[in-house]
Amino acid sequence: MKDKEMFIEEYGDFKMRKLTEDDLEQFNGLLRYAFQITMEDLLHTGWTEEQIMHAKMPILKNAYVLGWFYHGKLASMIVVYSMKVNIHDSICKMGGVTGVATYPEYTGKGLIHSLIKRAIIHMNEEGQVISCLYPYSIPLYRKHGWEIISDKITFTIKDSQLPKKRSVEGMMERVDLECEDLLNVHDYFSMQRHGAMIRDELAWDEYWRWDSDDIIAAIYYSKNHKPLGYLIYYIRNDIFYIKEMVYLNTEAHHGIWNYISAHYSMVNEVKGNNFSGEPMAFLFEDSEIVETIKPYFMARIINVKEFIIKYPFLVKAQKLKISFKINDPIAQWNNGIFNIYWDDEETVCEKSDDMHAANLVEMDIQTLTTMLMGYKRPTFLYECGRIKTEYYMLKILEQLIPVEKPYFSDYF
Repeated sequence: MKDKEMFIEEYGDFKMRKLTEDDLEQFNGLLRYAFQITMEDLLHTGWTEEQIMHAKMPILKNAYVLGWFYHGKLASMIVVYSMKVNIHDSICKMGGVTGVATYPEYTGKGLIHSLIKRAIIHMNEEGQVISCLYPYSIPLYRKHGWEIISDKITFTIKDSQLPKKRSVEGMMERVDLECEDLLNVHDYFSMQRHGAMIRDELAWDEYWRWDSDDIIAAIYYSKNHKPLGYLIYYIRNDIFYIKEMVYLNTEAHHGIWNYISAHYSMVNEVKGNNFSGEPMAFLFEDSEIVETIKPYFMARIINVKEFIIKYPFLVKAQKLKISFKINDPIAQWNNGIFNIYWDDEETVCEKSDDMHAANLVEMDIQTLTTMLMGYKRPTFLYECGRIKTEYYMLKILEQLIPVEKPYFSDYF
């Protein structure tokens, strides 16, 4: 049988299978319908109709795309990218979920639920210990085991509030978007920043995909011409829009803001997003800037045992043993008690049925994810009723889990 004819599951007249390159037109059609993307919107980016048609071809070639078909017509689908993410300096395989969509006439039939369940099985088989996604419905994804793990803080700075010039030895240079130095800076940054995605070619393609022609990249170089940071931006209607700002040290941070402030006479304000989890106002002399915060990305641990083995706990005492009792509504392999201890500083995780395990901590998969990712601390989760344990365990958990919020600036 051809791959296109190999059905994974059948439900009445509905059949589930992987999408192939032959399904490109239906794939694009469902994406545009579900996410209300018009041809006019796409043409505004400077793309031709043919380019738009084939822009998503790499996804069908390189991603896991699963769909329900009704009499040969695509009704519902899900996309899983094979990606990597930095989790407290441990580089882990990650399944990036996107393109979750259903035509309205097919809603209410459980199609999305079954696709998500199949996607989780696929990610587990691929060794992707964690999954990330941008939610169009936080309640929906919470029901399937995902939880918020990062924020996006949007800021607006008036031209009169821009920082004064700081003395730096290097300088900014505008470069091509494909500049190797830009890619290298992000690689170095993501390797040392918890939560950052390690961008491969597909991830960079997604990053640039719908940017218009007026997007600009500038790199901060030290006096020895070493790239230490970059700025992706555009200027429109007297507003300086920051798409992304990455810097490796304080010198680059000052140099980038010097460059932005140099546009003082051209713009009325600067707008951008901050993904550090901390407000920026404190860093400015005039701190009365406007900042708004909203949840950004969600994540869910795909395989508890493998994730815990890879996780860099801070304390690895030989005599310390803890047990997590986890409830996972979708991935049955995550349900149960996981006994954790350390042997010669190596983390050991063993599944058990011992309901009387020492130092028991009970929670669902969502809570475990946001706790270990550092978005919410154990004490906060305990006070919210998301963790059941003896109070003395909170001090142990607080010492075990690194204190750093995830930095996730990508979108797919």
